[in-house]
Amino acid sequence: MIPLQYVWFAWASAFLVPWLVIFYAFPHHRKTMWMVSLATAPFGLTEPLFVPEYWNPPTLFDLAQRTGFDLESLIFCFGIGGVSSVLYSVLTHRNDIPVAEAEKRQPLHHHHYKALASPFIAFALLYFLPWNPIYPSIVAMAVGAIATILCRPDLKTKTWVGGVLFFAYYFVFFLALEASSPGYVQQVWSLSDISGIMLLGIPLEELLFALAFGLYWSGVYEHLMWRKITSPHAHH
Repeated sequence: MIPLQYVWFAWASAFLVPWLVIFYAFPHHRKTMWMVSLATAPFGLTEPLFVPEYWNPPTLFDLAQRTGFDLESLIFCFGIGGVSSVLYSVLTHRNDIPVAEAEKRQPLHHHHYKALASPFIAFALLYFLPWNPIYPSIVAMAVGAIATILCRPDLKTKTWVGGVLFFAYYFVFFLALEASSPGYVQQVWSLSDISGIMLLGIPLEELLFALAFGLYWSGVYEHLMWRKITSPHAHH
């Protein structure tokens, strides 16, 4: 049994293992992984929004309890970001190539930056409603995923399949957490402040978060950087 103080650190760090394996094994996807992980890591700094309203994990140096911030959230957000962005491409043997200049000028792409900004605007508007902060987070990422598909219909499959793949990936990690530290969820999550619905010991909100995170972040690199997905086995 891992001491309670180190469970969150061990679990967050575990997400770095597949990250490193994919990064090493698939050189073509390294730039995507780096850029998305560096974009998602700062979201670890939002932890004061969620402690203790959503959960209250024991952390290294008791940082979360003393400041609201913790190192584990930065590691966690870094680890899940890079993997979510390439799972689909890795499993379907696809690469990404630049979008043609002529294509960029199509009417749909006039909404490029609005679509990219949509989750941040949605979160800012929804956060102040009287509900747990996990819900605006989930809705905001879902809004971002829908905006991506509307603006870039070519990313629809990567968005949906990428979301489901990341959901499954996260599900496995959470089952491992529950198996390695029985009772941790009951001790750490504020279950009375959320739905309390559990699936195999996992709070429903965690699974909705995983799905929404995967849906949004699986397509964000291509959307932001004007890249599109090649057909299977296509190479430069």
